[in-house]
Amino acid sequence: MAAYVVRRLLLMIPTLWIIITINFFIIQTAPGGPVEQAMAQAMGLEGEVLDRVTNANKAEVQTEESNDSGYRGARGLDPEVIADIEKRFGFDKPLSERYWNMIIEYLTFDFGDSLFKSGSVIDLIIERMPVSISLGLWSTLLIYLISIPLGISKALRNGHQFDRWTSTILSIAYAIPGFLFAILLVILFAGGTYFDIFPLRGIVSDNWSELSLMDKILDYAWHMALPVTASVIGGFAALTLLTKNSFLDEINKQYVMTAKAKGLTDREVLYKHVFRNAMLIIISGFPAAFISIFFTGSLLIEVIFSLEGIGLLGFEAITQRDYPVVFSTLYIFTLLGLIMALITDLTYTWVDPRIDFESR
Repeated sequence: MAAYVVRRLLLMIPTLWIIITINFFIIQTAPGGPVEQAMAQAMGLEGEVLDRVTNANKAEVQTEESNDSGYRGARGLDPEVIADIEKRFGFDKPLSERYWNMIIEYLTFDFGDSLFKSGSVIDLIIERMPVSISLGLWSTLLIYLISIPLGISKALRNGHQFDRWTSTILSIAYAIPGFLFAILLVILFAGGTYFDIFPLRGIVSDNWSELSLMDKILDYAWHMALPVTASVIGGFAALTLLTKNSFLDEINKQYVMTAKAKGLTDREVLYKHVFRNAMLIIISGFPAAFISIFFTGSLLIEVIFSLEGIGLLGFEAITQRDYPVVFSTLYIFTLLGLIMALITDLTYTWVDPRIDFESR
């Protein structure tokens, strides 16, 4: 198994390189980059930058004055101003040089400085990381702790009243997006219309450093209650139904009837035979679920509850064409996803020792 782990770790290197390379050339050559953004600000046309870049006719009516800068949004700007903007963002260098500089820097986890935010990229990520870790970790943990036992119970009581009632609740939870639950929680419990019980900003209070250990834990739980609840409600329905269907499919197989015929109790059959087979499909979806909750799934939750996490940072970076932040967040989450996939494979062997990746 050690050789398999080493091979997977080595495979991460070309995988990261290919993903970063493809995204680098797509984003770097896309219109409306940071240079155009800065030019639009210089001309007082920040809100029209995308129209100026994507519509040549609109650019033509601005002025007949032209230059050889190659930027449509540069019409009417002094060439020295354009050169200064290009130098400030590093676009005075050829594309190939920018690419290799990025590769060398990323090998040492040097992500450079943000183009539009003060400070280095790594400092921004570290500053936002506690929010994303809190949302992703607690949401994923609670979703799995709720969904797996509930799905098993539904499979064992398939067609009974418990299964019908829970299926109705799950259908409602599955149909309504998580951010709508978040808005509902704000209206009900965060001073929206009815009760003002929970805070609506941050993961801790301003005086958190002055609190005792127990008060710090309670204050943290108080701030995270609504965001985590919204994430869990929006994510546990699909996993519960997957768990139920997976266990129900295994329960109806021939080997279960054979095991019962040999005198094994229902509990022994469930946890010694059915469990390890049914859990494989659930474990296989863990990396994608974790990354989704950790990054993309938390974006709207972060916006609604005024939480400054990695999801919001990445979204702002994309809209502003803040390339260092975009590439660094992509790099980190790609690496995290590859590591989670390796952990999933190791979990396979723990759940079902018959699986042997080493022999493949």
